[in-house]
Amino acid sequence: MNKVWFKKWGWIHRPTSTIGLVITFGVLLLIVWIFMVVDKNSHSASDTLIGTFPWAWIFLATLNWIASKTSK
Repeated sequence: MNKVWFKKWGWIHRPTSTIGLVITFGVLLLIVWIFMVVDKNSHSASDTLIGTFPWAWIFLATLNWIASKTSK
């Protein structure tokens, strides 16, 4: 099985396989979903951003860790 799912591209990693693409879109969908859930209960834009940022940070850091372990 091919273990190279991402390729280093500057500071970020770009998906080079179907698995990498699925993981990337999954993380982006999770961030959008968290944004919508937080936005439903918030009273201002800053509430939404403050509530979304920690989750987005965790998801993006996990994506970066996976990408760094499965890149060339």
